[in-house]
Amino acid sequence: MTMDLVAAVDIGGTKIAGALVDAGGRLLHRVQRPTPATESAETVLQAATDVVTLLTAHELWPRVTAVGIGSAGPVDARNGTVSPVNIPGWRDFPLVEGIRKTTGPLPVTLVGDGAAIAAGEHWCGAARGRANALCMVVSTGVGGGLILDGRLRPGPTGNAGHIGHISVDLNGDLCPCGGRGCVERIASGTNIARYAHHAGWRPATPGGDATAAGVAAAARAGDPIARAAFDRAARALAAAIAATATLVEIETAVIGGGVSQSGDVLFAPLRRALTEYATLPFVRNLEVVPAQLGTDAGLVGAAAACRSESDTFLAQGAAGT
Repeated sequence: MTMDLVAAVDIGGTKIAGALVDAGGRLLHRVQRPTPATESAETVLQAATDVVTLLTAHELWPRVTAVGIGSAGPVDARNGTVSPVNIPGWRDFPLVEGIRKTTGPLPVTLVGDGAAIAAGEHWCGAARGRANALCMVVSTGVGGGLILDGRLRPGPTGNAGHIGHISVDLNGDLCPCGGRGCVERIASGTNIARYAHHAGWRPATPGGDATAAGVAAAARAGDPIARAAFDRAARALAAAIAATATLVEIETAVIGGGVSQSGDVLFAPLRRALTEYATLPFVRNLEVVPAQLGTDAGLVGAAAACRSESDTFLAQGAAGT
């Protein structure tokens, strides 16, 4: 199948975005709606279908050959259902079925948002040309996806590479997922700010930025508590990245998301910590680089995941002939 345009949908707790994406990863038409995350399941679905309906109304829609969906997870690609932690109304929700009521018979690919971002960065971003990479989002949450042997490997349910819920502290805080000491519980933007506040950090001015971005600014200015918060997050990320590299021999770790915008406040201690955790010969040269696709990574990635699945299908078909 030669794929001309893909309709891509990116579903998160804050926004639902859609785009028509060409074979070069360019967004030719983009739409967005806020996610009514605290409302009913059907209300959230309506917001998603509104986005898709706007895409179907565009003059380029007749060129669309498939639909790719990247959703906050967990997802179940086998059954076409989603259970995003930050959209409580959706539990085992039949998202693919709901979207197909608008798109008709077009094939639909569903993956977790971390896998989508990995596919996007491999297609057009910082992991381009790399055969084995871990691509991560470090933001309100922490997620990720895997590129192995040059292909996206989302796993049977679409959640493979969800590094945010690897435990790096066996006696650590209880995570909302039910585990303890998860990477997300330590290294997400929310938890960087939480740790700094508990340690006594406050913005320099009343009403100042109390988020991870504010902590990053303070760390750049030399505040010891802010630096400690980022060092702690960096060590958690390094431990998880090193474990992943040891398991599947990745050569590159790509870090995106809001926390990655902290620059060397995050990347410098992360690279230092990697030298302590990635010690075996086959992981010592692991590189860590910032993501390149920015806020549209989920859309580019949803399209890329769709194309990746099509390529896999064609390869399997050729092998069977």
